[in-house]
Amino acid sequence: MQDQRSNASSPMQSMQSVQSTSPDSAAPLREHYTNIVLPIWRGPGFNTSLGLAYEAVAPGDQAPLPPKRYRAMACARQLFVFSEAGDLAHAATLFESLRHYFQDKRNGGWFYSVDASGAPLERQKDLYTHAFVVFASAHYAKKSGSAEAFALLDETSRLIEARFSTGGDLLNAVLAEDFGATLETPLQNPLMHLAEAWLAAREATGDPAYDKRLAQLAQSVADAFVHQPSGAIAELPMGAAGNRLEPGHQFEWYFLALGSGHAAFEAAGLNDRLVRAFDFAQQHGVDQETGGVYAALDETGRVIDGTQRIWAQTEYLRALATRGDAVGEQIARFRARFLHETGWVECRSAEGEITRAEMPSTTPYHLATSYAALPV
Repeated sequence: MQDQRSNASSPMQSMQSVQSTSPDSAAPLREHYTNIVLPIWRGPGFNTSLGLAYEAVAPGDQAPLPPKRYRAMACARQLFVFSEAGDLAHAATLFESLRHYFQDKRNGGWFYSVDASGAPLERQKDLYTHAFVVFASAHYAKKSGSAEAFALLDETSRLIEARFSTGGDLLNAVLAEDFGATLETPLQNPLMHLAEAWLAAREATGDPAYDKRLAQLAQSVADAFVHQPSGAIAELPMGAAGNRLEPGHQFEWYFLALGSGHAAFEAAGLNDRLVRAFDFAQQHGVDQETGGVYAALDETGRVIDGTQRIWAQTEYLRALATRGDAVGEQIARFRARFLHETGWVECRSAEGEITRAEMPSTTPYHLATSYAALPV
């Protein structure tokens, strides 16, 4: 999405005045994103002295919340956002900040976070973080042609394979700073984002090595995480205590597998299962009155966490569009409940109350990926 700023006196008035080209048009969402969301992270949400986006800003005046840390994943998501927005100058600043602050020169890989002054804080090696480094570097490399970004995504992908392996096909979620100890065994969410990252890397590089990586990843998820009665992909390996099914992740996996059309997911038997998972999540995990997507279900479909987070709403929109379903009504519901004239609502309760008002720097990634898949 290009940065085409409106000359309208009020961004929200401009948003409301957009004439949709079809009943399902997402033009008002894109207008809001361009005129309201992106300027936050070039302006008040960006720490110019460090070259990093603040972790979150306030919903009214968009003032940054006092920083306690900066996460590598958040920096990577901002790199993706501005690469896709066509603002390659800002993206280049973020790419340099990512390498400067978060790359572990001694042990390899990427620190989880740095403190308010930019010194390494949480030093563990987190697969979720590494996946987003690959994802963002792939998008930046494709848009900019940066040789450094191409090299970085290849280097990080090789490190993931070598260091995060469990000894089988699955990958551990968190390792110690020196990769010497396993702090968290395999989890669904990092693996999903690694699939997203390797899809982006395959597209950016054309390297068939990513086809092999995706095939192994898809098969390992199919073998360990699929809840057979519903087809849903669980958060923990099946049989683990306290497992749950997140509707938002079913919609996200649906887009990644069926939206990409990559053969790895079909070969692993995930596509048919995800069609069933979509239906299960839509039936049990979406409030029929408001269209709000709940946070988590148990294996029977009972709601165990009724929180409605904005990212899950964006994944529902993206999955609906991927299926070819009419999305106009859901776009209108989402816009009314989660967007406002100074930004967005991060979380609502099942009853509709705002439970998280501040706006994290990580959320524009969700908006951008969703809006890109919606009708023009």
